[in-house]
Amino acid sequence: MQLYNTLSAEERSRLIDEAGLRRLTLSFYAYAHIEDPQLFRDNLFVKWSVLDVLGRIYVAKEGINAQLSLPADNFAAFKNSLDIYPFLKDIRLNIAIEHDNKSFLKLKIKVRDKIVADGLNDDTFDVTDIGIHLKAKDFNKMMDDPDTIVIDMRNHYESEIGHFTGAITPDVDTFRDSLPIIHDQLKDYKNSKNLLMYCTGGIRCEKASAYFKHQGFKNVYQLEGGIIEYTRQIRAEGLEPKFIGKNFVFDNRLGERITDDIIAHCHQCGKPCDNHTNCKNGACHLLFIQCDECAEKMKGCCSDACMEIVSLSEQQQKVLRKGIKNNTMIFKKGRSESLLYKETTNAEQGI
Repeated sequence: MQLYNTLSAEERSRLIDEAGLRRLTLSFYAYAHIEDPQLFRDNLFVKWSVLDVLGRIYVAKEGINAQLSLPADNFAAFKNSLDIYPFLKDIRLNIAIEHDNKSFLKLKIKVRDKIVADGLNDDTFDVTDIGIHLKAKDFNKMMDDPDTIVIDMRNHYESEIGHFTGAITPDVDTFRDSLPIIHDQLKDYKNSKNLLMYCTGGIRCEKASAYFKHQGFKNVYQLEGGIIEYTRQIRAEGLEPKFIGKNFVFDNRLGERITDDIIAHCHQCGKPCDNHTNCKNGACHLLFIQCDECAEKMKGCCSDACMEIVSLSEQQQKVLRKGIKNNTMIFKKGRSESLLYKETTNAEQGI
């Protein structure tokens, strides 16, 4: 029984081209109590491999977080594979606004301690005791209430290219960083303000809503389905979008445009730009914002040092990469001394 990938990204890319099928990109999550995450993971891998599902999925005792793509023709069979589990039956699937047949090139289903790392160690915290879900129309209405505080539960590199107007966008690298910061700054408003949270697809603000309820906040709300579902609803219902710019997504597209506003800048020259890229130096791979002109000038790299490395042969680059662990730099997305024009006015707005 095959339980892991056997094809490289290049081989999978070629097969996608040869198949010529339209693929859907979608995401979903569910907080639930999964007794045997490894068995659940293996069962999903077997079923989804047959359906040509590709993506990045995390499974833990607290639930599942999935971002994936599959041939549109297999959508009904895929949904049936979810419906056999009571906690996934008829679950909302966030269909991407923009599709790319190569948004994912491997099927990775990993077992983790948590589907959203939160840094918490509290047995009394019930992640299923969540805040009130709001649809786009009601979310917009509550944003206009002067007693509402809007919080972006995403990371700095996400909010830098797009966010709700007037939202607080903490300058954090991880979700776990944001929880104590927000709690400390808003603790005096536990009874007097509406705490209105949002994220990409809903999974982070759902856990955050449970956390802040656990901490004693009385009026806790979250955007149902996150920015992805919000965008679908405002377009379907002709509502005014209060989100400006791009929505960062965690696949090869790196973003979906929501409005024409460009609120970020190239990290190398300062020109208005909101296109994320990864440094072409495989030993760096830093995520940053780069305009087309700088991409050409810098050969897709974040610095002169990295540009020198990519000019070497692939064999020479492999030698230099050997033994190097670049996870730290990848994790510190958009943070490097070589990025002279890192945007600060939006993504680094504190509380």
